[in-house]
Amino acid sequence: MSMSFCNQAMACEYLVKNKGKLGSKVYKLPTEIDDEIAELQLEAMGIKIDTMTPEQKKYSGSWQEGT
Repeated sequence: MSMSFCNQAMACEYLVKNKGKLGSKVYKLPTEIDDEIAELQLEAMGIKIDTMTPEQKKYSGSWQEGT
């Protein structure tokens, strides 16, 4: 639930900061904000994410659909 409430709060902040710039429609929360929320939640849980090594990035990028 904490992530849900955080999403709502950050979405409200985004709307207020962009008042007058957004039309009347449904918007997806920008990826940057969604990522920030995830990082905050992981930090609160004491979880740290490793950084991929260049070898891991190469391997991950080598996958193609259907392989």
